[in-house]
Amino acid sequence: MRQVNASKFKEQCLSLLDRLDREGLVITKRGKPVARVVPIGSGCAHLIGSMKGKLEIKGDILSTGLKWNAES
Repeated sequence: MRQVNASKFKEQCLSLLDRLDREGLVITKRGKPVARVVPIGSGCAHLIGSMKGKLEIKGDILSTGLKWNAES
């Protein structure tokens, strides 16, 4: 993902928006990210179900593994 300083974004906003790719653009101030500009069509819907069949559940996922007594 491309990064651009806020002052450069302010100067070149329209041309940067014209060349915006699918990943978007991170705007920084003093080297720290403050905002991300992404095209409207690039949501995260493609992530839903993307891990299906790639994960394996081992053990009881609802248990902490700790034994405790409620009366003590």
